[in-house]
Amino acid sequence: MTRKLVGLAGSYNRPSKTFALVQHIAAIAVDRYGFEGEVYDLTDVGPSLGHAQRQADLDANAAKVLAAVVEADVLIIGSPTYKGSYPGLFKHFIDLIDPEQLRAKPILITATGGGDRHALMVEHQLRPLFGFFMAHTLPTAVYASDRDFADYRVVSEPLQQRIGFAVEELAAFFPDRALAAAE
Repeated sequence: MTRKLVGLAGSYNRPSKTFALVQHIAAIAVDRYGFEGEVYDLTDVGPSLGHAQRQADLDANAAKVLAAVVEADVLIIGSPTYKGSYPGLFKHFIDLIDPEQLRAKPILITATGGGDRHALMVEHQLRPLFGFFMAHTLPTAVYASDRDFADYRVVSEPLQQRIGFAVEELAAFFPDRALAAAE
């Protein structure tokens, strides 16, 4: 049975360090566990998001992304840091999800920001957000600042190590895949 990993970067910018981080982590997890993987950002969701009051208000593109998120077996969620928190449209997208749709889903949370001042955003903003949804946020969260990237590529060794720790934690949810990957 193929398991599905979906990455969501809460950014409209392209290129985006947040998208690059989520895509980088997704590629490692897909390779290690044999997941089928997709990565989206808010540009993929499109303009109907701003007008939607419920899932049914989304256009076909946005509905496709939302369906991919709620149907995924594992999520990698990334957010740029905006004034110490996540952007409003990212939160609006998450608000359209029924809490039961993320219940017990493993989520690797990530964030990006200009510097270390925002490093606790993953703990003070993203972890409580997904706690409300009764999702399983992995113990290791990943925060990356501008200095961790070069040309929208992850280049920092300490960041690579932290990503490795976080990806390893997925084995608790997919032990059959972890064993297959190790062989």
